[in-house]
Amino acid sequence: MTQEKPSLTIVRRIKAPPARVYAAWTKPELMVRWWGPDAGPVLSAEADPRVGGRFRVVFQTMDGETHDCRGEYLEVEADRKLVFTWEWVTLPERRSQVTLRLRTIEEGTELTLTHAQFFDEAARDAHQAGWSTALDKLDAFTAHREGEGN
Repeated sequence: MTQEKPSLTIVRRIKAPPARVYAAWTKPELMVRWWGPDAGPVLSAEADPRVGGRFRVVFQTMDGETHDCRGEYLEVEADRKLVFTWEWVTLPERRSQVTLRLRTIEEGTELTLTHAQFFDEAARDAHQAGWSTALDKLDAFTAHREGEGN
């Protein structure tokens, strides 16, 4: 009998349409504007949002530490859904999986992020905090871009 690995789910209401939210997750020039768990800078972002395509984001946290994450897209439905692997370059053996679902609501988008297959509960808890802050930044960024179209 295998033990289920820890996971997390976060549901957010984002004040922007799904197309704008999806673009923020898949266009490197937008990813660099919001990604990461705090106000530290994103140093680089790459994305090829198609099944089998890859992404990579390098960011620095406020404590000066540099983090490098990457993954492969497993499912891609424009403006609706992304499923991708998630791994830290320094810990490739701790691969996990992220599912992002976007649903149109009156206020904009309901975003559901599920991050599954964590190595342990400590990793899950750290990612819970990081994703929560990152999604705050995403909401602020996409709402601020309102005049820029979808």
